[in-house]
Amino acid sequence: MKRLLYILISILGLNASAQELNCEVNVINAPAFQVGPVEKEIFSELQASIYDFMNNTRWTTDVFEIEERINMSILITITAAPSTSSYEGKIQVQSTRPVYNTAYNTTLFNFMDDNFKITYARNTALLFSIDRYRDNLTSILAFYAYMVLAYDYDSFSPEGGTPYFTKAQIIANNAKNSGDAGWQAAGKQNNRYWMVDNALQSVFKPVRAAYYTYHREGFDIMYNDIAAGRVKVLEALESLAPLQRSRPGNLNMQIFMTAKSAELIDLFSQSDPGEKNKAVSILKRLDPTSSSKYQEIMN
Repeated sequence: MKRLLYILISILGLNASAQELNCEVNVINAPAFQVGPVEKEIFSELQASIYDFMNNTRWTTDVFEIEERINMSILITITAAPSTSSYEGKIQVQSTRPVYNTAYNTTLFNFMDDNFKITYARNTALLFSIDRYRDNLTSILAFYAYMVLAYDYDSFSPEGGTPYFTKAQIIANNAKNSGDAGWQAAGKQNNRYWMVDNALQSVFKPVRAAYYTYHREGFDIMYNDIAAGRVKVLEALESLAPLQRSRPGNLNMQIFMTAKSAELIDLFSQSDPGEKNKAVSILKRLDPTSSSKYQEIMN
C-alpha cells in the first residue's frame, strides 16, 4: 500500500510541472543522399536521442506547467556521411508562442543552419555541460534551446531573455576553438557566433525591444482591440528602421523578418488604405529582398 501511494505521489508530481520545451524532432536524409536499412535505423535512434535531450533537459530554474511549455521543432536533413559515425547536413529550428486569449500561435524563431557536421555512434548518450565543449551535436542543440528560450522570454518582458542569450554565448565561446563550422567569428557573419553576439550587443537592442512591443503590446491585446494591436506592431517595425540603415542585412533582422513576414502580410492586408501604405513602406525598407511579396498587402 505504501509503495502504491509513493507511485501515485510521484505521478502527480510529474504531472504538476514539466520541462520547458515541447520539441518535435525529425531526422531525414536528403533525396539525393540514398541510405540503406542500417543508416535508417541510426537516423531513427538519433532522432529519439535528440528528442529526449531537448525535452528532458532542465534548461532553466523556472517552473513550467505542461501547457506552458514552449513549442519548437527541429528538422535535421542529412546530406552526407563521410564516415560510419560522422554526418553532414543542415538543421532548421523553429519556435512559436501562443497569443494571449486566442488559439493562434505566432512564430518567434525560424532559422536554417547549414553548418551541421556531427559525430554520432549508436547507443551513445547525449551529454551536455554549459562549462565545456563536449561535442558538436550537443553544443548545437543546447545553443538553439537557449536561443529559443531567450526570444520567448524577450517577447514577454523587456530583455527578459538575457540570461539565456548569455548561456548561448557561453556555448558559442566554448565551441569556437573546436574547428567545427558555425562557431567562428571570422568569415560570414550569419552563423551561430554572430547570431548570439549581435543579440547581446547594445546596437541591436532595438530588435529585442521590438520582440516585446510586437508580441506583448501588439498581438497580445488584439483579442480585445485589433486596431490598437496593429498600431503597436507597426510601431515595433518602425523602431527597427534606424538599425536597418546602420547595419543593412544584419542577421538578427533577417531572423525577425523570416519569422514574421507571412504573418505581417496577413495582418496588414486587413488594414485601412493609409495603414497599408505605411506597413508596405516600412516592410520594404526592413526586408528589401522580399519587396514584391509585401506588395500583396495592397491587393
